[in-house]
Amino acid sequence: MPINITMPALSPTMEEGNLSKWLVKEGDTVKSGDVIAEIETDKATMEVEAVDEGVVAKLVVPAGTEGVKVNALIAVLAADGEDVSAAVSGGEKAAPAAADAPKVAEPSKEAAKPVADTAPAASTPAPVSADGNRIFASPLARRLAKEAGLDLTAISGSGPHGRVVKSDIEKAAVSGGTPKPAAPAAAPAAASAPAPAPKGMSDEAVLKNFAAGSYDLVPHDSMRKTIAKRLQESKQTIPHFYVSVDCELDALLALRAQINAAAPERDGKPAYKLSVNDMVIKALALALRDVPDANVSWTETNMVKHKHADVGVAVSIPGGLITPIIRAAETKSLSAISNEMKDLGKRAKDRKLKPEEYQGGTTAVSNMGMMGVKDFAAVVNPPHATILAVGAGEERVVVRNKQMVIATVMTVTLSTDHRAVDGALGAELLGAFKRYIENPMAMLV
Repeated sequence: MPINITMPALSPTMEEGNLSKWLVKEGDTVKSGDVIAEIETDKATMEVEAVDEGVVAKLVVPAGTEGVKVNALIAVLAADGEDVSAAVSGGEKAAPAAADAPKVAEPSKEAAKPVADTAPAASTPAPVSADGNRIFASPLARRLAKEAGLDLTAISGSGPHGRVVKSDIEKAAVSGGTPKPAAPAAAPAAASAPAPAPKGMSDEAVLKNFAAGSYDLVPHDSMRKTIAKRLQESKQTIPHFYVSVDCELDALLALRAQINAAAPERDGKPAYKLSVNDMVIKALALALRDVPDANVSWTETNMVKHKHADVGVAVSIPGGLITPIIRAAETKSLSAISNEMKDLGKRAKDRKLKPEEYQGGTTAVSNMGMMGVKDFAAVVNPPHATILAVGAGEERVVVRNKQMVIATVMTVTLSTDHRAVDGALGAELLGAFKRYIENPMAMLV
């Protein structure tokens, strides 16, 4: 029997992915464990392994296809000794249903190298002109035209044999193009129906404000779309509450220098080198241990009380950011947190993190101090109920015993989901954090 290979779910929340690259071709023989494709999600590009042995009878979904739904048929294998043509027809007829538990390719244990997000979408049907002739257009051009509300039949193609390509769509968008006929007006919604979530301005509404030739159009990649969606959902559904406090860093900086100076050497290098951010992670984790009612997540029916402080740390990568997680950070030494964070941060920038290394967590830290930012408010990333925004440590004049002295001060702002962590509880958590930062020896015992 033919063996169907379907789009794998590389994470619990994945609904679709981009088939970046095939690493096999039709007619190739593969065995279980062979890497056959690269699949791009919003956060990483993962290698996919074959589960069964056989001959690649057909690659159903071309390389570069965007938005392939999980469990969609992407390829067909012919079993050993099976006629390849029969496998193709049999496999495509038996496209897997969700309940049939089909043979599914699995993600490998190692993430693949990043793949540039220039892959076209390929599932939009080809348009047809008024005289019934097919309009030839690249998949990416069809998607861009749909998003811009442009009628492909009114656009002259500059590609081979009059094919409409990306540049034709961009030129049409700049000049205004020929919009598609307006869809018939929908029947009025019932009075009790909720209003749809607001969306961003259309390309046409934005571009009309700018002179032709004064800009370039860069299509949103999967990561940027996901970030936009999640942040919009967060601000629309989470009642944010903010608490700020100033923390004096002089004792922490002195302890950090002492610990780093005492680090043993391994292979000619220090075994660890603590950063201020490593100590911030530890302090927040211990504060959540001390104030367990703030280490929670909100659901419509329950308050989820977490047993450990799993601290996500925002890492900037090209095109967006990702939050690798230090699990059970309250139980780990500062040196362990430091070395784990260095490894996670490097692999995050290379897009080689596994889904379990950046999904979940109970809180997060966003540190913009190294960029010179004094203070800011971060957006809560559900299912977290808190996120700590960390500003730069800077010399400021403070008053001690009625005397003005200079101290190194850092402003931090805790954003909370007010449904789960109200103002008093947020203040208690931030107070506990401040105590660890200003009395850092407590993090060592």
